[in-house]
Amino acid sequence: MKIKDITNALEELAPLSYAEDFDNVGLLVGQFDTEVTGVLVTLDTLEAVVEEAIDKKCNLILSFHPIIFSGLKKLNGKNYVERVVIKAVQHNIAIYAIHTALDNSFSGVNAKICDVLGLKNRSILIPQNETLKQLTIDVPNEAKERVSKALIAVGASNIENRDARLVITFEKHLEKNMTNTLIALHPSEQIHYEITALSKSQERVGMGMIGEFKEAMPEKEFLTFVKTSMQTDCIRHSKKIGKSIKKVAVLGGSGSFAIEKAKNAGADAFVSSDFKYHEFYKAENQLLILDIGHYESEQFTKNLLVDYLTKKFTNFAVILSDTHTNPIYYL
Repeated sequence: MKIKDITNALEELAPLSYAEDFDNVGLLVGQFDTEVTGVLVTLDTLEAVVEEAIDKKCNLILSFHPIIFSGLKKLNGKNYVERVVIKAVQHNIAIYAIHTALDNSFSGVNAKICDVLGLKNRSILIPQNETLKQLTIDVPNEAKERVSKALIAVGASNIENRDARLVITFEKHLEKNMTNTLIALHPSEQIHYEITALSKSQERVGMGMIGEFKEAMPEKEFLTFVKTSMQTDCIRHSKKIGKSIKKVAVLGGSGSFAIEKAKNAGADAFVSSDFKYHEFYKAENQLLILDIGHYESEQFTKNLLVDYLTKKFTNFAVILSDTHTNPIYYL
């Protein structure tokens, strides 16, 4: 099995085209045609994680956070990022980062938080814009049915027949599927088509998630429940709002940008991390804000990825890293 086989499976769960523009996702170190001896799954790729991969004979590290985020101009080992990359290259270990591609997946980071908390009736908190595209192409009448069936088979969500042309709507990560199918089946040797992004969003792609408990929970009980369930040593929270909690918004990692979205969605509470002092005021007695810690909000992502790959590749070593990578400690 090659690295490309693993990354193809991961990109079914979290297409890289849904990652945020600022992010650095995908294969950061290594080559796609390398044979895989084992996969080590971690939140962060530190030197200790590379050592663990060496010890456990894993030559692919699947990391949630990217070790290379901004550009590297030198590799002298002067900081932990450079040392990690050097050690990985020296030992022929590849590194793949999935980060915001998984954040934006309907079955990703925030779905896992909902699983842990037992939230039902889920929906995306902040749907991503322009996740749908439209392809327009002229196709002879005698070839339309054959081409249309093939496009539907590779993921087209809608096909309109407009006189001599087809207008195909599809999710943006399927663009290569659409174009390759057209090139293979179109009766003309040279084809011309136009692809445009649609402004409307797709409701199953985006940041954060909102769900509900089956029964409302008293506020104090809710705080204790989250602390225990999310295995955090500390919760910072806004002023109690004096009502039971049923509808809860969650967002793994830094979530202060989504406070207003959580309020507008009617959430009783918002579980995330990295809130600054003045941002707690934004609760305005409308909802309860919980800062459970950045690492703590994403820690179960490792389990999600191990479970997913283990089901995809039943006779292959996918290992959950034992290395503790949280840089924050509590007294």
